[in-house]
Amino acid sequence: MAKWTVFPALGDYPFSATSLKKCWARLHAGDVEPWPRDPDVRQAWVEFHCGDFQSAARLGLKAGGDGITVANKATSAYANHLEAGDEARIALFWQIAERAQEQAALDPDNANAWYWQAYALGRYSQGISVAKALAQGLGSRVRGALEMTIQIEPRHADAHLALGAFHAEVIDKVGSLIGNMTYGARKETGLKLYQDALELNPQSAYAMVEYANALVMMEGEVRAQESVTWLARAAACEPADACEWLDVEAAKAELARRLRAAGG
Repeated sequence: MAKWTVFPALGDYPFSATSLKKCWARLHAGDVEPWPRDPDVRQAWVEFHCGDFQSAARLGLKAGGDGITVANKATSAYANHLEAGDEARIALFWQIAERAQEQAALDPDNANAWYWQAYALGRYSQGISVAKALAQGLGSRVRGALEMTIQIEPRHADAHLALGAFHAEVIDKVGSLIGNMTYGARKETGLKLYQDALELNPQSAYAMVEYANALVMMEGEVRAQESVTWLARAAACEPADACEWLDVEAAKAELARRLRAAGG
């Protein structure tokens, strides 16, 4: 494993297994991951929430089992926010998808095994182009895995977000008519999924940013101001761990970009 870029606020979010357990439900409102029984997996999660994503991934992979979930989430956080190379980022998402697929085969009732397979394939698809990914049949894999996630765990806010993103991406790339006829993507369904995610996890800056982007993708300029409002809410969130810090910083950057583009 090549050395990863260090989280820029390392040290700002110190956790121990004891302190992490106290805020576990709050930090995992998005993925509803159960508190780990294995102490090695617990330590991997401690590293993740502190921001040492490479250590979290290594420990999770070494532990195996439920440790694959923390390895995948740590790799995703790193790939989304800290990996500078496009090819390296795409390769990391493919690795996540492969690991999660194997995990789901061994543990089919593990909601996050299905979720990380879908999420990573979705990000991989964005990297190679959504149109190309749809032609390769990845869209149906993403949708099927997310529907399985929600079937296993209906409170999985992040799966609702990702399934909403499926509808938004398809409509954005091929249009509402073809998107509905060919892929079953519908604007109303997508927006409802985002709204459900925000109800399940109302403190999530990540959910707010995703919803803000989806409003523009599916509704256009008529919802642009509302989109900016959601970005401002996300940027004003107080992060509780390293991953949330990255989400809030991403919201601030996107808000600044939108305001510059609008001349504000």
